[in-house]
Formats: sequence, structure tokens, C-alpha cells
Amino acid sequence: MLGRRHFRVKVLQALYAFFQGGETRIESAEKNLLQSIDKMNELFYLQISFMLEVLHLYELRMEEAKYKFIPTESDLNPNVKLLQNKLLIQIQTNHAISETIKRYKISWNDEQQMVRKIYQKIKNSKELLEYFNSGNSSYEEDSELLIRVFRKYIAKSGDLRSFCEERFLYWADDFDVASVFILKMFKLLDKNFSETDSPETLFHKEHADDPEDDLKFIQGLFRKTILHSEGHEKLIESRTRNWELERIALTDIILIKMALTELIFFSQIPVKVTLNEYIELSKQFSSQKSKSFINGILDRLVADLLAENKIKKRGRGLMK
Repeated sequence: MLGRRHFRVKVLQALYAFFQGGETRIESAEKNLLQSIDKMNELFYLQISFMLEVLHLYELRMEEAKYKFIPTESDLNPNVKLLQNKLLIQIQTNHAISETIKRYKISWNDEQQMVRKIYQKIKNSKELLEYFNSGNSSYEEDSELLIRVFRKYIAKSGDLRSFCEERFLYWADDFDVASVFILKMFKLLDKNFSETDSPETLFHKEHADDPEDDLKFIQGLFRKTILHSEGHEKLIESRTRNWELERIALTDIILIKMALTELIFFSQIPVKVTLNEYIELSKQFSSQKSKSFINGILDRLVADLLAENKIKKRGRGLMK
């Protein structure tokens, strides 16, 4: 499951486009937001599918080697440890993963040159040699091998990144976010994960009225920030009397508006969490000067809102 910070980033990007005038209707802008998140989901399954395609080629080449005109001893009796990798088998046989790859209509038929290139790198890698020579056989070792191979040869593949950039219109960091999420999933899976289980998805959703539902969080944060934009601007102006809003960077204004939305309308997110998240986002998307500015404004606004009883959190410790 992706962290909430990734969703905040996607909402920030969508709000920036909205306030820049790219879209005037909330419904259309929200649709674009959800499509961008689904594209990241597709990138997730595309990378998994590519890894499976490369390892399928590994299996085919191993079988073909047995039928050489003069096969070697290693051709006739290859090391099959990789093909018996427990985590790999779980991913290969999982119904949910297979069906989602089919739904996205992912195919590598026209990209076999890229597949062969990565196959050669993995086949001759020190990671695989160490794995073969370890003398161990455990789920933990299998998981660690797959994580190392994916991180080094799939997630960092310039060819795969270029292919995705040509196929998708997406924000620059989406490929990397999808890669990180796959690595997290690999680490979370255990030996009890079966072919009928569902892996962690982009969204956490227990049931329809779950207050922690990520989809509700995304839609609520996006819509409420827009609907309460004018009210938020008045709050910001009350604490920036020496600044005109036009002089403040749009990204900084949006980050403060999003923080205000969370503080006022998301009763189960602690105040401290919201403040920390938007300070961290300001480090990523704003200047060093902006980070200090946003931090100072939010501190003053929180004090005002608490004094006016406009921040109401449910649960012990959420006001801190």
C-alpha cells in the first residue's frame, strides 16, 4: 500500500493544474486525478510483468540449452534454484496479479530485444552467482534475491523507463514510486501468501464506510481544498498581512490550503501528522525559504484555529 504522502503529492499536482486554469470543472479534474493514480497502478503491474517476462525467458533458454548439438554438463543439468524461488512462484501463480496484468493488456511481444538485454544482465550477475553458491534454501533468501534483482536490473533499467515514458503521460517520479511500492510489496509478502490472496494495492479499503479509505481521502482532500479555497485564502491573508497572495508561489499557497483542509475536515488525522507531512512536501516542491514560510504560517494558523475551536479531532492524542 502506498503511503498517504504519495497521494498528497498526486492531489497537489492535480490542484496545481486546476488552479492554473487547466480545468474548470471539479468533476473532470477529479477524474484526471484518479486516472493519474491508475496510471501509476498500471506502471506497478507493468514492471512486475516485465520482471516475469525476463525470468520466463530465463526458463526458456535453460530448456533450449538441453537440445544443443553438443550440450555441456551444465546445459543438461542446470541450476534450477531461481526457477524454484518461492517468492517468484507466488507472484507467477497469483490470480489477482495475473488478472490485473491481463486487464491492462500488457504485452512484451514487440519488446523482446529489451527483454533479452535484461535477461543477459541477470543471468551473468554476481547476485545470481552468490544465490546459486550460497548453499542455503529459505524463503528469506529467495525474497532477498528477487528484491536485489528487481531493484538493480528492473527498477533502474533505462530502457524500461524510456519505454514507459513513450507509452504513458505521467509525472516524472511515478515510475520510481511504482518501483518503491513493488519493493515494499515483496518485503511484506510471506510464505503463507497464496494464489487466491490479493496483494496490497494502491488503495487501502476495508469496507465502504471505512474512514481510512484511501480513495475517500484522495477525493475528500481534492474536493474540499477547492470548495473551501476562498475561505482558506482569507485565513492565509490574515496571517500574511505584509504579503499579497499574488506574491506567494502558487505551490506554497496550495500546500497551505491542503494542510488547512486536513486540519479542519479530517478528524482522524493528528495535527502533528498533517504539519509534518506538508513541511516535508514543501522541502520537495518549494524552496528552502518557502519551507520556513509555510512552517511559520501553519504554526500561527493552527494556534488560531485551535483557539477558535475549529480543529476538532476524534481520538486520544490527535490534537497534538
